[in-house]
Amino acid sequence: MVKAVRTVRERILELFTGSGGLVSAAVVLLGFLVATALVLAAGRSPGNMYSAIFQVVSGWDLRRGVWNARYIGEWLVVTMPLILCGFSMAFAARTGLFNIGAEGQYMAGLTAAQFAALFGPRLPFVHWIFAVLAALAAGALWGGAAGFLKARFSVSEVVATIMMNYIALYACRYFSRLIPGGNPHRTPDFPLTARLSSPLLERLTNESRLNYGLYLTIAAMLFYWIVMEKTRLGYALRATGFNKDAARYGGINVNSGITLSMAISGAFAGLAGAIVALGSFSYGRVPSGQDGYGFDGIAVALVGNSTAWGTALSGLLFGMLKSAQPLMQSRRIPKEITSIILGLVVVFISLRPGVGIIVEWRMKEKARRGGNRE
Repeated sequence: MVKAVRTVRERILELFTGSGGLVSAAVVLLGFLVATALVLAAGRSPGNMYSAIFQVVSGWDLRRGVWNARYIGEWLVVTMPLILCGFSMAFAARTGLFNIGAEGQYMAGLTAAQFAALFGPRLPFVHWIFAVLAALAAGALWGGAAGFLKARFSVSEVVATIMMNYIALYACRYFSRLIPGGNPHRTPDFPLTARLSSPLLERLTNESRLNYGLYLTIAAMLFYWIVMEKTRLGYALRATGFNKDAARYGGINVNSGITLSMAISGAFAGLAGAIVALGSFSYGRVPSGQDGYGFDGIAVALVGNSTAWGTALSGLLFGMLKSAQPLMQSRRIPKEITSIILGLVVVFISLRPGVGIIVEWRMKEKARRGGNRE
């Protein structure tokens, strides 16, 4: 019996210290198991929770036997900025940086996209491409500024980006309210040439808000994967993340790498701002608070192990749970259950380094006792 318990314990430790993908899958499963237990403890049926999730990802309402592709489209709409803000955190993390400023970079991109939409050239395709490029540039400048402060003056990127989040929010509020023809809560409507609306995607998903942002998100994922895994630049950034001193000794310009990494990270978040501004709304918003995509992106990157494909899958998971909240509530399942699942997943992921330390300590102790017996 003792041997069996020890075997199970060792298998669990191996699970948490194995490959990143295996760990992520395990913690997601644990999160759902705990959530199931909580739903049962609240006297509700877990079947309602899982049927709501199934309806989001498939469009099928199992209770009525009706299929509606709109649910799939709205799931992807919620997911796109989560994936991009996850990339913002993940790209910096691969360079050894902790970019907690994706929210500010997202807000910078959103503001630039709104201004470009209202004052840019009103030509089909040219207009929204111009607005997206403006958002990319604004996000890159906002992230690159924090990277420059880190590289040039050793200013903590955590402190700098946290402060810049609030600067971006209130700057967006201030400048958006100056636009003529608006009100304290919104700007005038965008021209149709500035919107990311895709008639084809809307038709395929029963008039959902799914838009050209889907293609931009896929392109961003491919860009992340190619740059980080297949180029000399990606090798230099990863080397900097592993060991800055060794990278510098090997001839890598660490300071330039830090600035560039934060700029690219900011561009990802800026793109998320453009997709939300031009795809989900027909007018510019005067935000009353932070949207939270940047902060959710931190958790998305952690669960996705900061890889391109892992972060994309993690974003789909987070978007699925957020999209399922209204359906759960309509089935008497507290919508807070989704937040509990996401929180548990992040907590379990965070336990991985601690478990690794315990495993390493046990292995050393075992080796030491074996050496003493000899």
